[in-house]
Amino acid sequence: MDTELAQPVRGVIPPLVTPLVDRDSLDIEGLERLIEHVVGGGVHGLFILGTTGEAPSLSHRIRRQLIERTVKQVAGRVPVLVGITDTSFVESVELAQFAADVGAQAAVTSTPYYFPAGQPELIEYLDHLAKALPLPFLLYNMPRLTKVAFEPDTVRWALGVEKIVGMKDSSGDMIYFHHIRPLVEQRPDWSLLIGPEELLAEAMLLGAHGGVSGGANAFPRLYVDLYDAAVQRDLPRVRELHRIVMRVAESIYTVGRHSSAIIKGIKCSLSCMGICMDFMAEPFHRFREPERRVIQKRLDELLPLVAQNRASTST
Repeated sequence: MDTELAQPVRGVIPPLVTPLVDRDSLDIEGLERLIEHVVGGGVHGLFILGTTGEAPSLSHRIRRQLIERTVKQVAGRVPVLVGITDTSFVESVELAQFAADVGAQAAVTSTPYYFPAGQPELIEYLDHLAKALPLPFLLYNMPRLTKVAFEPDTVRWALGVEKIVGMKDSSGDMIYFHHIRPLVEQRPDWSLLIGPEELLAEAMLLGAHGGVSGGANAFPRLYVDLYDAAVQRDLPRVRELHRIVMRVAESIYTVGRHSSAIIKGIKCSLSCMGICMDFMAEPFHRFREPERRVIQKRLDELLPLVAQNRASTST
């Protein structure tokens, strides 16, 4: 079954982790369980090969395998968005072509992340991408990792390019968000998605179309419920669910000492839940036993809280 990309893209779109057996082998069964877990949780799409998916650390072979298997497993139930960010323009285009050929609905690209481009160079790069890509695509603003942001004037230019259909903002900078949000109103089919899940409630109430929330790998229904409450402007419910989302972040993302702790925490949680393996792509290493015990203890506290939320939603 083919799924068309509804525009603007809306809802909770988890940045799927990439389940691995070793540094260049997918955990196939874990990937299948993970996809069923999040789709069964009501998410509105999947974003693969993003930061949470460790995309820059994966071989091009395994990226293609992940795309093909994900699209096949999803089977048109929700749109699949594929990260194509690369230091090589040609590799980005070829990966997008492969994604289109197997049935993905959209591509996602950040700024190239080795040589920092000036904004005029970035505009030219995006123009070339738009002419070469077979899919509509979203911009991925992640200046902390790529060193370059999509500045507001560049976003204003992008609004005039039909094939560019939105942005995921992972800057965590709400002043930047406030500059971008009014621009998006100029184009009704354009989507503005928020990356940091701690800002999902705030961003939704201020006009975002949804979130690319890493915690939705483990607790998809929680984030979908928060999105629904924000759409309905049910402020007491938004506050309640936001409190639980913050509890997830404070419990799971703070176990490690380094910036990799968020991905490690999500993968370790999924492993403790029996969904997929937690092997990490180099240069990272999965949590060792002491950290794993902490994650398990915190999951034991979180899972009843999340379940209680679902029970209160059902009544």
